[in-house]
Amino acid sequence: MSEEPPFISAVDLFCGVGGLTHGLVRSGINVTAGVDLDPHCRYPFEANNAAPFLERDVKDLKPAELEPYLSAGKYSMLAGCAPCQPFSTYSQSGRSKKRGMDWRLVLNFGSLVADLQPDLVTMENVVQLADHEVFSEFLDSLKGYEVSWAKVECTRIGIPQSRKRLVLLASKLGGHGLDLASQFVQSPRTVRQEIGKLPAIAAGEQHPRDPLHTSSSLSETNMKRIKASKPGGTWRDWDSDLVAECHRKMTGSTYPSVYGRMEWDAPAPTITTQCFGYGNGRFGHPTQDRAISLREAAMLQTFPRNYKFLKKGEQVTFSRLGRLIGNAVPVRLGEVIGQCLIEHVHAFERGEVEVAGAGVSEQLGRLF
Repeated sequence: MSEEPPFISAVDLFCGVGGLTHGLVRSGINVTAGVDLDPHCRYPFEANNAAPFLERDVKDLKPAELEPYLSAGKYSMLAGCAPCQPFSTYSQSGRSKKRGMDWRLVLNFGSLVADLQPDLVTMENVVQLADHEVFSEFLDSLKGYEVSWAKVECTRIGIPQSRKRLVLLASKLGGHGLDLASQFVQSPRTVRQEIGKLPAIAAGEQHPRDPLHTSSSLSETNMKRIKASKPGGTWRDWDSDLVAECHRKMTGSTYPSVYGRMEWDAPAPTITTQCFGYGNGRFGHPTQDRAISLREAAMLQTFPRNYKFLKKGEQVTFSRLGRLIGNAVPVRLGEVIGQCLIEHVHAFERGEVEVAGAGVSEQLGRLF
């Protein structure tokens, strides 16, 4: 992009360890603060992003608390990803359309937008959110904005994993350019391209120069299973004595991807909070006899290889770090969102946008 990025000040709600923030910053957006309830997010957020971490519950935030962070730039922006567990297909509660208490976080986000009236808004979430009434209520909080939303297959925008996300863009500056299709890539990135150059480690081993490049240990049985597994194959390839009892039943036969290896020259599966466990999905390394390491999981989420998750000397806790990495917004998605919004603001400054507030544009057909 030849033009200098416009001065956009953004606050990242539900910021986690900073995936969305880091991507927005890479695109040229000035993130002035991140907000999250989880204290474990503070170090990775602040160590990698030049912005303060506000340890707050978004539902308790007052608009006046955010105003100083939004007023620093020529344009203001609220961004965020409300926790998605109530809607996720990985959660039983996501299969119900009844409103749950956790869903209110989406509406809390909408209330802050309605009160603060930032120039720009972006929200990222699971695609199932679009089927729930709470999403319609969130759209109601965007009166006066041009709104565009889409279900995005992340491989289309350069993320090396099969991950579908709902992405919403809204602007008071008009509707021109609110379209992620401009950021599509010609071919998906692969597991090999993302993690193929990392040094080899064994199951249960930690690399001496990178504590996050650590793989969980395997039992004797699981070591036999992974040695019998082919990249892209399933447990159905194994000898019968290795097949878990639960998978011999009809109810278990529909889960062929557990205990699977990734393929080098294809995208990874969706990185989840349990991605460090070989038995939790297709999380086996393509060639090494182990599950992927936490560093590999982070890189498949498009975090830079040197992104800091641990303080010096801090011990690795797989469950905590797996949760932080799996719940993160992929950095590349944040970058694409930022690039799209920067191009949109440039178009506004050139006088190329129509009057805002005309309605909602749904781009499902082109982006899914």
